[in-house]
Amino acid sequence: MLRTHTCGELTKKDVGKKVKLCGWIDTIRGHGKLNFIDLRDRYGKTQIVYIGKHELKPEYCVMFEGQVNERKQGTENKELSTGEVEVFAEKFEVFGKSATPPIEISDEKVAGEEARMKYRFLDLRRPIMQKNLMFRMKVIQAIREYYFGNHFIEIETPLLVKPTPEGARDYIVPSRVNPGTFYALPQSPQLYKQILMISGFDRYFQLARCLRDEDLRADRQPEHTQVDLELSFVEAKDVMHMVEGMYRHVFKKVLGVELGEFKLLTYEEAMKNYGTDKPDLRKNKDDPNEFAFCWVVDFPLFSYNKEEKRWEPEHHMFSSPKKEHLDFLESDPGKVKADLYDVVLNGTELGSGSIRINDPALQERVMKVIGMPKEEAWKKFGFLLEAYEYGGPVHGGMGLGVDRLVALMLGTNDIREVIAFPKNKAAQCPMDGSPAEVSEQQLKEAHIRLELPKKEVTKAKKK
Repeated sequence: MLRTHTCGELTKKDVGKKVKLCGWIDTIRGHGKLNFIDLRDRYGKTQIVYIGKHELKPEYCVMFEGQVNERKQGTENKELSTGEVEVFAEKFEVFGKSATPPIEISDEKVAGEEARMKYRFLDLRRPIMQKNLMFRMKVIQAIREYYFGNHFIEIETPLLVKPTPEGARDYIVPSRVNPGTFYALPQSPQLYKQILMISGFDRYFQLARCLRDEDLRADRQPEHTQVDLELSFVEAKDVMHMVEGMYRHVFKKVLGVELGEFKLLTYEEAMKNYGTDKPDLRKNKDDPNEFAFCWVVDFPLFSYNKEEKRWEPEHHMFSSPKKEHLDFLESDPGKVKADLYDVVLNGTELGSGSIRINDPALQERVMKVIGMPKEEAWKKFGFLLEAYEYGGPVHGGMGLGVDRLVALMLGTNDIREVIAFPKNKAAQCPMDGSPAEVSEQQLKEAHIRLELPKKEVTKAKKK
């Protein structure tokens, strides 16, 4: 190893030791030949004392080698875990020189959004961003710990799937070896996790990457991470209990917080009393440390699209209608409620779930209500319908947003603050320039011909 310790590790117990520290120069303060240098890595900062000339500058990546000394009384830095010691450097080695950074690497002076996205490799050096991503890692670690402890098996589902025009827009991927055909990037692992239930894996989860080609906002990205889970031989209350247990475990493990009651509201109660199905139940809505969870249940299975004059699934078409409402399925779809349940935290929906349809005949009935005849249903979803003909268990699950959860736990509403490489509001990455054009050769190999809309010529340009 090129280093013996990190920059957040040394204390008075290390006084007298010969050490090697690696990191980036945060600040340099010169007093004649005496130089005080703050060396930074993701663990913290250590003061380096170096005597002599040098050509070091902020953000140089450097290794210092020297002895740990106790700071003189009155010169300690109580804000640092290493603030009682300093390293008297005998020599150093520059690993990488740095040009003058285009943005300040500081939590006090934050650059504009576009600059932060363009120079994300520098923005991520900021202590707050490193803290946020390490916090995210702890949350994910606690999630996995919980599900492994409850006999779930983590299974990865495909990233190249069959396009489905229903719901949000797909990102489509051309197949070079199968000309004229396309994959889609998954909006969720929904169909595959249902297949897993039929396959006998009664407790499944994964930290799934989900991709949707839709408009962005502060709590939405074209790609996000969700905790995806599915259980067999359960009722809605069983899934909700399991998810509630996960949140209690995560908050206790990561924040040391004991969560209170998860209030249960029907969809009708939420809309009547709060005017939304995502109610904020906090007593003090300005307190980022108050966490008010609730469940919203008994959603309508369908909603009516007035523009297209047809019924649409409220969540998705694989949710099971309540048994007592089956008689209304064809005659009055608006009366049909489903075994649907959403979990909400501080006015933000964290996830949705349902008990699924496991009967192919019932699934066909639901598809017919939304305007998908049997032939079309089998063309698009035949593999699922066929699988249900071989003993599909009663099952249900949820998809739970990780980005939103971490953001709320950290007291921010912008999920880009907890994602290493997010997209901007235009669904672009200014750092690498994606999405980008591809070469004519790549288009040719994929059998694609572009017909882009002509750019409008303004009157000013015409003149």
